[in-house]
Amino acid sequence: MPRVTAAPAAAPVTSAPIASDASEWGRVTEDGTVEVREGDAWRAVGQYPDGTPDEALAYYARKFDDFAVKFGTLETRAQSGGSSASDLTKQANRLLGEVTDAAAVGDLAGLRTRIEALVASLSEATEKEAEAAKAAMDAAIAERTVIVEKAEAIAARDLSKVQWKQVTVEMTELFDAWQSHQQNGPRLPKGVAQQLWKRFRDARSSVDKARRAFFSELDDVHRSARDAKARLVERAEALAPRGVDGIPAYRDLLDEWKAAGRAGRKADDALWAKFKAAGDALYSARAEQAAADEAESAPKIEARQALLEEAKAVADEPNLKRARALLTRIQREWDEVGRIFPREKERALDDRMRTIEQALKSREDVDWKKNNPETKARANDMSSQLNEAIEKLERELAAAEKAGDAKAVKEATEALAARRSWLNALRG
Repeated sequence: MPRVTAAPAAAPVTSAPIASDASEWGRVTEDGTVEVREGDAWRAVGQYPDGTPDEALAYYARKFDDFAVKFGTLETRAQSGGSSASDLTKQANRLLGEVTDAAAVGDLAGLRTRIEALVASLSEATEKEAEAAKAAMDAAIAERTVIVEKAEAIAARDLSKVQWKQVTVEMTELFDAWQSHQQNGPRLPKGVAQQLWKRFRDARSSVDKARRAFFSELDDVHRSARDAKARLVERAEALAPRGVDGIPAYRDLLDEWKAAGRAGRKADDALWAKFKAAGDALYSARAEQAAADEAESAPKIEARQALLEEAKAVADEPNLKRARALLTRIQREWDEVGRIFPREKERALDDRMRTIEQALKSREDVDWKKNNPETKARANDMSSQLNEAIEKLERELAAAEKAGDAKAVKEATEALAARRSWLNALRG
């Protein structure tokens, strides 16, 4: 419990040094009995048969001096402050009991009076000290209660969804705070301390139980994932003899790996290193094959580039039949060249050839629309109808001019111009 020090006590009325004048306060009878004067009465304090009266009085006077020194020390401590008022009061009362009827020679009544005055002067400080001690105790109980309530709040969470690393840190900090408070704080009443500890212990136990259950289940999950991934590693390593042909199967294994779950960081890292090494061997074989295919494709690329140069003549050939024949031959030779690697280069060359093919097809579509027999037949029929309409309008125009009908002339002229325009457009 924190010590509450007493304020300097009011100095007793009699603050002068305490004298132990043996001749004033003591005497020795003829039979060697030593007596001390207390007020008007004399009280026997003992005998000193083996010495002179002065030696007997000096012996008991020294005992009084011992009491006086003890009191002087208490009085000095009380006046200087810094000591517990309750402790000083206990020591003063104990000294008062020793002085009462003490076997000593000196002003015992005066010493008792000064001791009682010191006790009285310490009473107010003792009360304040008791109040401060109670306040400190109440604060300590409140502080330790806060620690308990925080632990109980953690235990009340849905512990199936918490971050256990964070919760463990929080509970450890609370336990450290509890121990520090218990070691350095006031000593709580036994009943209160036991009750708070039971609450804290129960909350901590609940959290620990849930944590053990979580990690036990997690260990089972990790063990299952570790076993599954170990089998996937074996299957991946078994694909090595298949080389490039094993890559599709490896990709399927990779999907299974992703679905297998976590096996714990260390186990995952070790197993993944093996699984990836098995895949790297397959992809390395594919890279080697791709490099070989690309080297083999170099003359094929040159051949197709030469065919593309030759195919430029297709666009320059006005005769569509000869243009088609030229393109057909180039396409045949194009296919005879064979596959090209890497595929990106093959697609780029194919795109250039496809552009030439589309250009020729567009020219053929235009020609077909123009020379289609059905189209021609419809055009001829329309031409006949327009010719007949034009002849009729010419006759109507002549009649209108002869009759001098200006309105009829205008209408016939406009209709005739429209029909002739249509006919010109149909003839192309």
